[in-house]
Amino acid sequence: MMSYRWFIRMSRWARNPPSAAQVKLVLGVIVACLLLFGYEWMFGWPEWLTLDQGGAPHRVPRP
Repeated sequence: MMSYRWFIRMSRWARNPPSAAQVKLVLGVIVACLLLFGYEWMFGWPEWLTLDQGGAPHRVPRP
């Protein structure tokens, strides 16, 4: 069951909806994420973005 806080938030949002610019910004971010996901799904993860797996773990030496 939803708490009363969500009903208050929904009523505030219904009374003061976001501006058109804010809606466009959110939709733009969602589209950019979907495009990035689609590119990664089609072509795979680029090798230059993969971290090196070798080497010693980075530890701070104790005195």
